[in-house]
Amino acid sequence: VQLVESGGGLVQPGGSLRLSCAASGFTFSRYIMGWYRQAPGKEREFVARIIGSGAITVYADSVKGRFTISRDNAKNTVYLQMNSLKPEDTAVYYCNAVPDGMNYWGKGTLVTVSS
Repeated sequence: VQLVESGGGLVQPGGSLRLSCAASGFTFSRYIMGWYRQAPGKEREFVARIIGSGAITVYADSVKGRFTISRDNAKNTVYLQMNSLKPEDTAVYYCNAVPDGMNYWGKGTLVTVSS
């Protein structure tokens, strides 16, 4: 299993970014995919998840209404569209998959929100 995140960078408060996570090594469309983040000095926290069909999504309260998770099963890719970014969104963002009970993480992509 391999998860590779991309799309991070430096953005001003109020700006937008779209993260991508390319997955391989398992039947992507069958499994829930998630995004987590870890800010400096803090524990990793849940951001959003999406079921295999894409029909159901769940968000942390801190990002609800600003972030949108989506997936393209033809491309084995999950996305996180982040709008109205705040300095407190600064973190390394990780993609997560749990195929067949095994927990996998990508290496992460850094998002920095600063003026």
